[in-house]
Amino acid sequence: MFIISYLHVALTTRLAELRHDGERGDSPVPTAVIIAGLVAVAMAVTALALAKANNWMTGIPNHTNPK
Repeated sequence: MFIISYLHVALTTRLAELRHDGERGDSPVPTAVIIAGLVAVAMAVTALALAKANNWMTGIPNHTNPK
């Protein structure tokens, strides 16, 4: 019975310490939103660069597509 009482007190004390410490890091949700935003920006930049390169290539005189 002593071990159960000891474990109960140890667990209760540890949980109280964790609740008292308010700074436990950032939530994963804002991090995921930031990553999704960065991916969207990267895709937009890649699409813009591809469009610019295609326009530049079609502007070359006597242009033929490679086989």
